[in-house]
Amino acid sequence: MPMPFRPVLIATLLSSLVLAAPASASATVATAVPTTVTKKADQGFARIKTAFLSALWQQDPDMAMAAGRYQDANKLVLPNQSTRDAYVAFADHWLAQIGKIDAESLSAKEQTDLALIRNYLNGTRWYLTQFREFEWNPTQHNIAGSFDAILNTDFAPKAKRVLVAMQRLQAVPTYYAAAKVSIKNPTPEHTRLAIKQSAGAIAVLAELEKTAAQEKLTVKDKAALDEGLKNARAAVNDYVQFLEALEKTLGPATARSFRIGKDLYEGKFVADIQSSLTAEQTYQRALKFRDEAHLNMEKLADQLWDKTMGTQARPADRVRKIAMVIDKLSEKHVAAQDLFTEIRSQLPQLEKWIREHDLVSLNAKKPLIVRETPVYQRGVSLASIEAPGIFRPNDKTYYNVTPFDGQSPEQIESTLREYNHWVLQILNIHEAIPGHYTQLQHANQSPSVIKTLFGNGAMVEGWAVYSERMMLESGYGGNTPEMWLMYYKWNLRAVCNTILDYQVHVLGMTEAEAKDFLMNQAFQTKAEADGKWLRVQYTSVQLTSYFSGYSEILEFREQLKKQQGDKFKLKQFHEQFLSYGSAPVGMIKKLMLKD
Repeated sequence: MPMPFRPVLIATLLSSLVLAAPASASATVATAVPTTVTKKADQGFARIKTAFLSALWQQDPDMAMAAGRYQDANKLVLPNQSTRDAYVAFADHWLAQIGKIDAESLSAKEQTDLALIRNYLNGTRWYLTQFREFEWNPTQHNIAGSFDAILNTDFAPKAKRVLVAMQRLQAVPTYYAAAKVSIKNPTPEHTRLAIKQSAGAIAVLAELEKTAAQEKLTVKDKAALDEGLKNARAAVNDYVQFLEALEKTLGPATARSFRIGKDLYEGKFVADIQSSLTAEQTYQRALKFRDEAHLNMEKLADQLWDKTMGTQARPADRVRKIAMVIDKLSEKHVAAQDLFTEIRSQLPQLEKWIREHDLVSLNAKKPLIVRETPVYQRGVSLASIEAPGIFRPNDKTYYNVTPFDGQSPEQIESTLREYNHWVLQILNIHEAIPGHYTQLQHANQSPSVIKTLFGNGAMVEGWAVYSERMMLESGYGGNTPEMWLMYYKWNLRAVCNTILDYQVHVLGMTEAEAKDFLMNQAFQTKAEADGKWLRVQYTSVQLTSYFSGYSEILEFREQLKKQQGDKFKLKQFHEQFLSYGSAPVGMIKKLMLKD
């Protein structure tokens, strides 16, 4: 499941910037430097970091909001060329500043902070000057996320938050005017999604109006609100009309393809994933993992055959045999009307299991709210986590689940079979406990703001995928063949996400080929395959983050178990691994080996 935590949700021209940098920027293990020299260098670097972050908040108020700093929440960043030029200049300035630092004089932990800052700045330049998604992806231009954060984050009394939103409201018409100028030759797929998601902006404006009605506004403020809402709604509707007219001109022969191609794909993989492997090497590794999963699944299907299929003859074809057993087991699922209730009821059970088996520390006091996915986020996945920024770690974490609104009975049944009795439990492990919710709690406790602020998506998603396997290894689910078979089916999602993404964006896989692959090699239902085809059109590289991070974490754990033997303690490994914020797995590995 994707991780739309707030640095990604806030819709600015930089909404897709997660941490970007060359893989070679990974931190190196500190060489032997005299302690006094290291301490002095670390202190000097700490002052530079403070100055850098102060400048960053000024440069990017939306990123400050994502981190939990709402001092400039009234400012709406405009997606225009002036803003982009200023951001590139900001990146160049700070790259020059940190370029003067002798990395070898720093401690190992500070070396990683230096590398992460450099990663972010290099990534900023690459996205704005090379990838230029603001030109061809109209979904980047949407005010909903930032207004949603202001209205639903308790950074100030509600009356003050309404006034902040009202001030921000005044720039909405200028924002959408700039967005229209920025768009050049968009893809048809992103254009259609942007039209759909713009309804979320209208919904958030309605929420602002409703919230403001509950406060005692002055006559002047009430008039300003009414005028601002009228102009903002008109701007959103004008943007939708602009996109609708544009869509009619986007023919198959002339419109930009959603496929980003090999060069941009490898560049984005380096920027986002920060693995020791290239995108192509990760793709080749995923192919091997798929084959291994099929072997394990066949053994489990043979174990379950008589129980599930009775006297029916077993097909010789391995994939067909596995699919038949999965299809039969998938009949056991929650009723549509009970989905939210079931998810909420499973979370305390997961907490109890982790505490009883001493797997990782939890903080149950941090609020986790299961809610319907906001309209402006829908269209990509069934579930996601929206976590608070590092400066407001006690704010609510939202577990977003998309309702079945507007779906046919056949589509709903297909989705419920995909998220059947066993898979729904694994979904909750991934999204919540001990997956994203737990990992991001630990990240917000990291003493390094940098390691948490510039979180690496492959580490975040990789931990969530790793946690699924770790839970089953601890005995969760009773070690039944049903649970393990469904685990492998679910794990194939991460593996096949990588295969699918690379084949679609680089090798030109067609829609028919993609859906056949997902349904007949990853054992996904038609509804899931349909949804994944939409997602692979809307995103690129992000689908590889699950397998890339997971495979590196698992490989590292097994390496330590072999080295430490009886001294290896699973909880100690988890606690130490999570203590470094959301740094790339390679950096965490080096820090742990150094420590």
